Parts: sequence; C-alpha cells; structure tokens
Amino acid sequence: MTVVGPFGLSVRDHALETDVQAGLAAVEEGLIEATKNGVPFITEAAQHLVRAGGKRFRPLLVMLAAQFGDPHAPGVVPSAVVVELTHLATLYHDDVMDEADVRRGVASANARWDNSVAVLTGDFLFARASHILADLGPEAVRIQAEAFERLVTGQILETAGPQEGDDPIAHYLDVIAGKTGSLIAVAGRLGATMSGADENVVDTLTQYGERIGTAFQLADDVLDIASDSHESGKTPGTDLREGVVTLPILRLRARAARDGSPEDLALCALLDGDLTDDARRAEALAGLRTHPALEEARRDTIRYADEARNALAPLPDCAAKEALSYLCDSVVHRAG
Repeated sequence: MTVVGPFGLSVRDHALETDVQAGLAAVEEGLIEATKNGVPFITEAAQHLVRAGGKRFRPLLVMLAAQFGDPHAPGVVPSAVVVELTHLATLYHDDVMDEADVRRGVASANARWDNSVAVLTGDFLFARASHILADLGPEAVRIQAEAFERLVTGQILETAGPQEGDDPIAHYLDVIAGKTGSLIAVAGRLGATMSGADENVVDTLTQYGERIGTAFQLADDVLDIASDSHESGKTPGTDLREGVVTLPILRLRARAARDGSPEDLALCALLDGDLTDDARRAEALAGLRTHPALEEARRDTIRYADEARNALAPLPDCAAKEALSYLCDSVVHRAG
C-alpha cells in the first residue's frame, strides 16, 4: 500500500498509483504556470499559497474520477488545475473576511501584504481559472459557473445567518454544502466528464463529491478545535476568534437549549463573549475539547463520509473505486 499525494491517500494498485502521482505532478506544474505574470510581484502573491503546499484534495479527486474513463484525456489535468485555482482564490478571500494570520503554515496573504492585495490576488486566480476553462468547452464553463454560484450563495448564507424559525444546524449544513461541497462535487464531475466516462458514472461521482466535501469541511471544523497549528495548517481557534460558528458550537448550543446544564450554559456564555483575547479563547478551546459536542461533530463527519462511500455502490469494482472508498477513511481520520 502506497501513500499518494499530500493528502495521504493509501493506494494498493501500482498502475493507479503511477497514474495519480503523474497526474498530480502535472497539476503542480500547471498551477505554477497558471500563476505566472509579467509583473514579479503579482507572480509572488499568486504563487504564495501554491508554494505553501496543501492537501490537493480536489485535484486528487479529479484524477481518481478520471480513472472511470480515459485518465490521460487532454482535459483532465487542466480541469484539476481549474478546480484548485478556484479553491485557492476562495482562500485568499476567506482570509480577508476572517482576518486570518496563518494559512497552510505560512503567513496569510492579507497578513503578509494587506487586504487589498489578498482580494485582488484571489480575483487574479479566478481570472486564470476562467481562461483555462474557456479551452475546455462550454459544458465545462457551465459546470464551473453553477458551482461558483453555489459557493458564493453558501458564503452569503453564512454571512446572513439562519432566519427566524430555521434550524441552525440544518442551515449550517446547507452553507457548507454550498461553500465546500459544491467545488468538491465539481472535481468529481469534471474528472469523469473530461475522461469521457458514462453519464451515470459522472452523476455518481458528483454525488460522491458533494457528500465527501461536506465530511471534509466537518473534519476541518473538528480540527480547528482539536488540533494544533502543525496538524491543521492554521492557528487553532481561528473560527472562534472571528466569531465563525461551526458544527461543534451548534451542537453545544443545541444541548444547552435542550438540557440547560449550568456547565453547558457557562461554556456558551464564554463562546458568546470576546474571543479575540488569547486567554479566553484558550479557555473556550479547552472546554470544547472535552465536551460531548465535539464527539457529536465527529460522528456527523463519519455519517457524511459513510454516505459518500455508499454513493459509490453503482460504480464497477476497480482500484479507483477502492481508492475513493479509502478517501472516506482518510477524511474521517483527520477528525480523529
């Protein structure tokens, strides 16, 4: 069994391993090429997060989905570059909105330069992704446009918050289906489409991507509380500091509203206070790390990963299907 890519997927099949590693290497070259500009400063800013590394989860999914058709078809690697460029662009914008200081173990673009540079660099990456998409045909452009609309809608819904009468947990799951699930679903869809896979296979891999994308974000929610910066690539408690409400907090609030225990109510009150203070944030993290709500969020992660695995059932048995199933295990492992 061989570990492939920064995400750490275990692959049993040598031919699949060779294909995936070659594909991911080509994606890295494509990312570097796509982020070059005649102005050195733009190149530096655009390549800041590319060179910082990352899990390359979305390109990995493109490569695996392409195994159900021709994995060497000319549109496969460019579509993986498009998906990763789009993801990177959203990170530049997210860090501005969250006022994050660290991303992927390095200073965020807004911390290294300023908010304007970070926003404009994200826009530059969107433009480069669109340029590559134009060569992949109108169907690819439409797929990406629909996903981007969902992504932005998810961000707006998060900013607006749940409306009166909405279940906050259901609202949150809708948000991450848009913000995260949509683009990961596109990774599966484009990989299969560009490889010439059957339409039923394309639909199956799209559904798989949506579900594993949700599990992936829920694992990140758990990591933001449970991990150190070495594991997660960002400062623990970043979401807490910026007032971003994630699933463990929503699970805690639901328990507090249902049971009314003094300990839960006290922890909720702490979370509702000023968590820009390091000491208060550390206290909140300590409370959440030992609270049953964090374990509930882990179980939610497992549930969505299991749904992703079950979605693979219609696919023919092969090494790529096995690898996609292992990918579900990898996502769950990240959440502990």
